Amino acid sequence: MSSRRLLLACLAAAWPLAGRAQAAPIRILVGAPAGGTTDTMARTLAADMGRVLGRVVVVENRPGAGGNIAAEAVARAPADGQTLLMSFTSHAINASLYPALPFDPEKDFTPLTMVSTTPAVLVAHPSVPADTLQDLIRLAKSRPGRLNFGIGALGSSVHLAGEAFKMQAGVYIVNIPYRGTAPAVQDVLAGQVDLMFANIGNVQAHLKAGKLKALGVTSPKRLPTMPEVPAISELLPGYESSAWFGLFGPARLAPDVARRLSDAARTALASPEVRRRIEFEGATPVGNTPQEFAAFVHAEIQRWAKVVKYAGAKPE
Repeated sequence: MSSRRLLLACLAAAWPLAGRAQAAPIRILVGAPAGGTTDTMARTLAADMGRVLGRVVVVENRPGAGGNIAAEAVARAPADGQTLLMSFTSHAINASLYPALPFDPEKDFTPLTMVSTTPAVLVAHPSVPADTLQDLIRLAKSRPGRLNFGIGALGSSVHLAGEAFKMQAGVYIVNIPYRGTAPAVQDVLAGQVDLMFANIGNVQAHLKAGKLKALGVTSPKRLPTMPEVPAISELLPGYESSAWFGLFGPARLAPDVARRLSDAARTALASPEVRRRIEFEGATPVGNTPQEFAAFVHAEIQRWAKVVKYAGAKPE
C-alpha cells in the first residue's frame, strides 16, 4: 500500500462515524458567489477531502459583506468540525476595513491550512504611454490625478494592491470603483480606464491577444508563466500582494478534530489532480500547517491595516 493510501485509510478510520450528528455532511461555507475563485477552490478541495475523511463534504455559498456573512456563521457554529469556512484575503483586510466586525478574525477561528495563493498583474490599456513600471511611475508623478485605476471591488485584495503600489511609489492615481471585476476589465479594454490590478486568470486571454499590456506582477518574484513581466518588488523592494484562500474552523475545535481536518485538507492538496485543477485557475497550491497558517493570517492583518489606513478605504 502506498504511503498516501495508508494515510487516507488512517484518517478515515480515525474520524468517528457513529451517531446521527457525525453522519451529517461537513459543510464548507463560502462568503462569495458560486462560480468565483473562492467557490472553485472550496469545491475542488471538498471532493477529495471528503474521500480522505470517508465523509460527505458539501459547499454552501453565503456571499455578502466581503465574506463577513459566511465568516460570522462559522464563528458562531458549534466547535464540532461540522462547519468550516473557506475564506480569502478579505478575512485579513476586513479586520481594519470594517469598524465593528461581529467576530474576531483571529480569536474566533481555528486556522487549518492555506489552500492556495494567486498573484495579480498590473495591466494597462495599450494607449497608456508607459511600457514599464519606471515609465508608469514617471508618468504618474508628472500627471498627478490624471491616471486612473479600475477597482473591481472596494476593500478587495486587488484594490489594496493598487493602494500599496501608490503608497510605495509615492504617486496619486484616481480610483474608479466597480461592482465586480468583469465590468472593470471591460472598461480598461475599451480605453475608458487606464489601469487596473487583476487576477491573472481574468486578463490572461486579453494579454495574449495584445488588448492589454502587463507592467508588473504582485508576486515576490517573476512568474514562470510570465517570465517577461517583472515583479513589482524589483522596483519597489518588499512589495507583494497575492490573494490567498484558506480553510478555517470555529474557535475551540478539539485538537484531534482540528488535526484530522487539517491533515485531510493537506492530503487532498497533495493530490496531483487537485493540484492540477488549482493551477488551472492560475493559483499555486499551498497546504501549510495550522501553525504556519495562523502566523501568516496574523501578519496579514497587521500588513493590510497599514494600507487601509493610508488609503482611507471604506467598505461598499
